[in-house]
Amino acid sequence: MKRLRTTMLVITLIILGLVASTVIFMQQSPFGSDPAEARLERIKHSPNYRDGAFQNLELTPTLREGASYMAVMWENLNKPKDNVPPRPIPTVKTDLKALTDEKPTIVWFGHSSYLIKSKGVSILVDPVFSGNASPVSFFGKSYPGSDAYHVEDMPPIDYLILTHDHYDHLDYPTISQLIPKVKKIYTALGVGAHLERWGAKPDQIVEFDWWEQQSVTPDIELTATPARHFSGRSFARGKTLWTSFVLKLHGYTLFVGGDSGYGKHFQEIGDKFGPFDLAILECGQYGRDWPNIHMFPEEVVTAAQDLRARTILPVHWAKFSLAMHAWNEPIQRLLKKSEQQGMDVTTPHIGEPVVLNASYPRIVWWNF
Repeated sequence: MKRLRTTMLVITLIILGLVASTVIFMQQSPFGSDPAEARLERIKHSPNYRDGAFQNLELTPTLREGASYMAVMWENLNKPKDNVPPRPIPTVKTDLKALTDEKPTIVWFGHSSYLIKSKGVSILVDPVFSGNASPVSFFGKSYPGSDAYHVEDMPPIDYLILTHDHYDHLDYPTISQLIPKVKKIYTALGVGAHLERWGAKPDQIVEFDWWEQQSVTPDIELTATPARHFSGRSFARGKTLWTSFVLKLHGYTLFVGGDSGYGKHFQEIGDKFGPFDLAILECGQYGRDWPNIHMFPEEVVTAAQDLRARTILPVHWAKFSLAMHAWNEPIQRLLKKSEQQGMDVTTPHIGEPVVLNASYPRIVWWNF
């Protein structure tokens, strides 16, 4: 009996030690901070915040009925061989500081990071340049070849747009380096708490609820629009909002999609703001067990049609494997569906400029 009590005490101490270590570990800067005080009070008045968390416009379970987190974890540990590319990703090295920008020009950096330049204005969206889509270096590594760009390659950034606080969109090492070089940061409600902890000044941050709009300059307007997703950098979810954006830029209209499952919001956004010259939509990291929070490639085409977009720039692929599908399956499925529907798609290399109404790269570079 004494030996049993000793064993139980040891097990209890081990468990408590693991819990304490986890709590201490998650106090580190990369995990950010929860909204508090005035920021939290504003959140509580949002029509999209209920029962202590932000809510989607329609019922959005993270996992489908019948799916289990244990099964998803097991699949993640046993991904197929083609989940990652067999050789380095080919890229184009563009001098971003000397980039011609008479018309809006977009340079994609893989996954959901891209630069938009237009008439001397530089806008950077969801930059992740650390080589990881996670708070630890051994998980979520970027593909060889995909890290062709870093913070030092960026021109001075006028406006930084952050769609939500997941690690593959909000990267602590990247953001902490960028903050001193950015004039203004535009993001969703609550995300500013992370940014302030990382060194941003309160007057540097503008937070949006869905449908809120701001005239950035006389010829640049930004509107936050709904997305069907979730948020969180730790165990708690929904403390901050997730969003897409409508960007009106020097006479053009772009859709900055962020992450979203397919839903009725695309039609509503299209009715209010369409047509779009370009829809930058996530295409990748989908899975049969989470069909509500990431679109399947075929749904991307439908979303673009709802938005009344002229051209799709597919992102959220070619840098990280955060799902079980083949690394190049998203673009293959998207193009098959877009050809059937007559939807235009541009498929640049990482680093290859897309120029609105002038240059839409369409080279097939991913078949290897």
